[in-house]
Amino acid sequence: MTVARPTWLDELVGQVETTPAHYYSSFLPPDHGAGRRAGVLVLVGPRDEDPGDHDILLTERAHGMRTHAGQVAFPGGSVDPEDRDVIDAALREAHEEVGLDRTSVDVLATLPELYMPHRDFGITPVVGWWRDPHPLTAGDPREVASVLRAPVSELVDPANRFTVTHPNGYRGPAFEVDGLLVWGFTAGIIAKLLDLAGLAEPWDDSRHEELPERMWR
Repeated sequence: MTVARPTWLDELVGQVETTPAHYYSSFLPPDHGAGRRAGVLVLVGPRDEDPGDHDILLTERAHGMRTHAGQVAFPGGSVDPEDRDVIDAALREAHEEVGLDRTSVDVLATLPELYMPHRDFGITPVVGWWRDPHPLTAGDPREVASVLRAPVSELVDPANRFTVTHPNGYRGPAFEVDGLLVWGFTAGIIAKLLDLAGLAEPWDDSRHEELPERMWR
């Protein structure tokens, strides 16, 4: 069943179009461009049990992976030679990772390309509306442990927001959703988009929690 998208999402898209790249991150691609490029899908959809609420599609990475094991992330990945662009890469990867039908998605906007200097990686978040939701399943278990549709109502709940810290000095936004920790690049983008959408609620920014050791890699 096709569902109309919420007005706050249209307002968010309008904000994205006029918001400079440095709002999202202090790390931007060098003038000569990133060595590798990727697209990740920030997919907003209606909640099955409450269409008045909405969720964001996330994946939990397999716990046996060499890097970022068990980390929660947006579906997406590197641009392959057969991909037309970062949007095509994000939709293709979402299909491979969770079985998303790309024809069920309305792509609304792309954020500026952001940069991971330690990997020479440029990442473009692609904002989409899940117009025609359908069941999803984790793909290759060596890559995806589970599929998570994180309720926006839980993401904006002050009780689920805090700052995560790492012994190396890193500090960044974090969320707890359905027993999972969302942090790093993914949490940073979610936090910025909630602010732009006017959905964020005041939360205790003095609440700091150390990143679990299993996630240091």
